[in-house]
Amino acid sequence: MSAHLIKMVKLNNLQYNANRDPQVYRRVVGHPYRIQAVLEGKGPAKVAVTCEGKVLKEATIDMPGTFSYELTFKDAGTRIATLSVSADGQSESQELRLDTEAHAKVG
Repeated sequence: MSAHLIKMVKLNNLQYNANRDPQVYRRVVGHPYRIQAVLEGKGPAKVAVTCEGKVLKEATIDMPGTFSYELTFKDAGTRIATLSVSADGQSESQELRLDTEAHAKVG
């Protein structure tokens, strides 16, 4: 049995749960999403964030450690970002739903 590389993922400082109401994580155009991944294990890990077919950020993190990245969208919509981690012949990824609204809700 292999160990997990990703111990926890946070989106906007909240533990990410794909079953949670997406409104919890939603942002308005121009406001950043903050993706954090708490990694467990030993040695270096390659971490990447991709969205819409583009690699947005790549980094090498010493495990255990935390990867952090902020991204902002210029237009409204729903996107799926993929956080990928690979180390010592293992790899793991998690998809994150990023909903961006054109305007903040009033009320």
